[in-house]
Amino acid sequence: MTGSTPAPFTADDYRARMERAARAAVDAGLAGLLVAPGPDMVWLTGYTPTAVTERLTVLVLTPGHDPVLVVPTLEAPDAEHAAGASGLTLRDWTDGKDPYAVTAALLDQNGRFGISDNTWAMHLLGLQRTLPGTSYAALTDALPMLRAVKDAAELELLAAAGAAADATFEEIRKVPFAGRRESDVGHDLADLLRRFGHSQVDFTIVGSGPNGANPHHEVGDRVIQHGDMVVLDFGGLKDGYGSDTTRTVHVGEPTEEERRVHDIVRAAQEAGFRAVRPGVACQEVDRAARAVITDAGYGEYFIHRTGHGIGVTTHEPPYMIEGEEQPLVPGMCFSVEPGIYLPGRFGVRIEDIVTVTEDGGRRLNNTTREMVIVD
Repeated sequence: MTGSTPAPFTADDYRARMERAARAAVDAGLAGLLVAPGPDMVWLTGYTPTAVTERLTVLVLTPGHDPVLVVPTLEAPDAEHAAGASGLTLRDWTDGKDPYAVTAALLDQNGRFGISDNTWAMHLLGLQRTLPGTSYAALTDALPMLRAVKDAAELELLAAAGAAADATFEEIRKVPFAGRRESDVGHDLADLLRRFGHSQVDFTIVGSGPNGANPHHEVGDRVIQHGDMVVLDFGGLKDGYGSDTTRTVHVGEPTEEERRVHDIVRAAQEAGFRAVRPGVACQEVDRAARAVITDAGYGEYFIHRTGHGIGVTTHEPPYMIEGEEQPLVPGMCFSVEPGIYLPGRFGVRIEDIVTVTEDGGRRLNNTTREMVIVD
């Protein structure tokens, strides 16, 4: 697969993100944000520690103050070379010093702070012990839309990741299925994702026959047989942004029922996609897809939400689920992936990543959604 290498994000990009996050904290009634190593820190600063250990590393964003990255002294040289480092003040601490006291000096002693979801419990407890008057809210709850709206550069990266996943599907449909284990096909998928530019493979689900009725089966030692329906769901990170697509193929000619179920899921996926437009609540995408499956008599067999956001992680807000009233905004990216799962028999799922445009939606996956026959 060919294509130009996307331009890296600049120090100004990261500075703007940190400023935006600090403003969002104020709007949410927070005294600031505490961001541990992980996807939020990567998105805000471009910094990924070489190893996440018991030593505290935390980005402190408080309104009216420059961002501060608290880091162990031995990791400070790496942090200084992060893409967003010029917009940060580094505050390093040496072994034997109290990192929580270093961090506490930057915080309102009675403030409520948003804290990244993947913060280690020992670090949160250390901060609470040092500053007993503070309280904390997980970023998913306090600022669920912080990373949800992508800019043009992020959309380009997500589109490239989607195209790489599409290229993977076009190749996998050419390989033999019958007589091989699910794990063999899963290895093929992982190899292809890497061949087409992925640096990280997050999942390769290969659910054949009855295993396809388990949405998160992943792979096993079952030998794929002629006559099997096979759910293929795969994705990971390419240039730091996620891919995630699902197609359901059939080994040999399907039965009339199998074809009918596949057609129902395809119609549901189309209905979910057609519901995407600015201002519509996330739950309406779920409702549109679910109505098709329910009306066809298979509602009890659609057992998960219709979609999840995607960006620097493959699962993040917003979620296309009943009860989520967050309006869709241009630049949001998420999956639309209805399915039908018949226990002990087979499953069908079809998934595209979709981005909200000014007047509707655009798919970032464009392989056929028709039934594909494989050998």
